[in-house]
Amino acid sequence: MENGLPSGVGRRDPSLDIETRSLCYQRQRDNVLPPVGEKVSAFSLLWLRKFHPLRRWFPWLIPTFVVVNVALFVITMYLNNCPKNSDSCLAPFLGRLSFQPFKYNPLLGPSSYTLKKMGAQKLGAQEMVHGHQAWHLITCIWLHAGVFHVLANMSGLLFIGIPLEQGFGFGLLYVLSGFGGSLLSALFTQSRGISLGASGAIFGLVGGMLSELITNWTLYENKFAALFYLLFVIVVNLAVGLLPQVDNFGHLGGLSSGFLLGFVFLIRPQFAWVSHRRTAPKHLMYQYILWILALILLILGFTIGLVMFFRGVDGNDLCSWCHYLSCVPISRWSCKTEALYCWYSQNGNQLILTCQGNRTNSYPLANASESQIRSLCYQLCS
Repeated sequence: MENGLPSGVGRRDPSLDIETRSLCYQRQRDNVLPPVGEKVSAFSLLWLRKFHPLRRWFPWLIPTFVVVNVALFVITMYLNNCPKNSDSCLAPFLGRLSFQPFKYNPLLGPSSYTLKKMGAQKLGAQEMVHGHQAWHLITCIWLHAGVFHVLANMSGLLFIGIPLEQGFGFGLLYVLSGFGGSLLSALFTQSRGISLGASGAIFGLVGGMLSELITNWTLYENKFAALFYLLFVIVVNLAVGLLPQVDNFGHLGGLSSGFLLGFVFLIRPQFAWVSHRRTAPKHLMYQYILWILALILLILGFTIGLVMFFRGVDGNDLCSWCHYLSCVPISRWSCKTEALYCWYSQNGNQLILTCQGNRTNSYPLANASESQIRSLCYQLCS
């Protein structure tokens, strides 16, 4: 007997109290999906998720994409071998990883020739089709032109991609958006230069977030604030794409592909925001309609785009004003591009190159190889 009660009656093991409190706390954390009739903050679902990275779904896919992009950039720099193929390099203490001169590549990276050889997209569909190099449409989204380029894209990928992966466990959205951007770029850009980078795929993630907000509209409280923020980000970045040397068609293709893919893949959160104890709300009729329409438009868009690509169709022939979507000419700059061709001659130990635009430069190279001449020509004419 203790306190007038039989032994073992009315007593609680202190360790059991701790375990019970811990269990209750865990259940409170797990009940993330709001009860029926309650709404949650749109910003909390779109952005606040990244502050709880280990709650339910450990983000591994996006970090893997980042590692692959950075590793391919390092490999590209190694193969570029600036000390061997150029007359001068930046950061020569890096050896084979040193950068091309700043005047040739202000992004601190390899030469255009090396990027093209690694799989950067050759703008102009006919060149890729006739050269049996359509695979460049995929490889170009994993390559970057320089340190600044890869840092900017990878930071955007981490900031946008990790919250999406935690909430939805997506994978194809990134790759298919990048492919859509590459395809539209190949159809409408007539420059003989190159296009590369993860920008189109990242724009696809933003487009996916926008369609996810629309398809899950009933879950959100401050939906208009979130919608305004996403539209503001899209408009600002597309406006930057109107500058010369920026491939806005890649951005537009990635954005539109990601927007449609979002209706297909992001119809309901799958991981971090679904409770163990509560089931997600049933899909509504308008969500099914958006899912079907988006899937049909995606299939039609990719099919028509690929047919035009392999037939060598120039998208500008079908849309005479579409080139203004990528560059708007004003008095301060021109949107015209030139083909990269050079004439060269050897004068003793001096290699003399002349670009088709009458730009000439000499290099202290004797018996220059064909790859060296091509690399220097790209640098001179770009």
